Amino acid sequence: MTKILLIEDDIALAMATSFALETEGFQVSHASTLAVGKDFLLLDNYNLILLDVNLPDGNGYSFCRDIRKEGHTLPIIFLTALDEEVNVIQGLEMGADDYVSKPFRVRELISRIKANIRRYNPESQNTEIITCGPFKIDIKGVKASLNEEPLNLTPSEYRLLLTLIENKNQVLSRSQLLEQLWDVDGDFVDDNTLSVYVKRLREKISGEKDWISTVRGVGYMFTDK
Repeated sequence: MTKILLIEDDIALAMATSFALETEGFQVSHASTLAVGKDFLLLDNYNLILLDVNLPDGNGYSFCRDIRKEGHTLPIIFLTALDEEVNVIQGLEMGADDYVSKPFRVRELISRIKANIRRYNPESQNTEIITCGPFKIDIKGVKASLNEEPLNLTPSEYRLLLTLIENKNQVLSRSQLLEQLWDVDGDFVDDNTLSVYVKRLREKISGEKDWISTVRGVGYMFTDK
């Protein structure tokens, strides 16, 4: 069963969200503080985190950043009333995979949860290993390495790198990349999201060369030449 950790201090909203998700077949653990959420992460393995931004003992941005540093790669979706562009970009830069603005529609939330879990679930992948220069991608294991060193990528960063390498030396438009990143749920994503992911991925794979080229007015290209 798919396990979701919901970290939300609004009890009424948490109860309603938990009920809707459990009706859909998910198993939900609810924490009303970041400290309790951290304890839950130590006690069980979750498939996804739903994370509020403003909580009694801190903010979700810092929590997201800290657990990414600890090596947690499971998808994280922010639940936030702060839907201005700067807040969205801040959340994504801290390592989140998606955001849902409050008040949200339950069906939209469920669609986003399923899309993020699909991209992360290794059971839906084949056993192929892709190599490209110093890069190696283990599709079944949903992991990538550079010069034999593991890359600490979020699920969305991993999917972006995989898509670029599968289409190396070809220009991919922004819309093509968004379709690959977000499957059928592309309508939920704005263009700024892709820019943040490309920026984060570039920082993580930077070295002797810039692997990702920006083709102005079109999109991006991964080049191994």
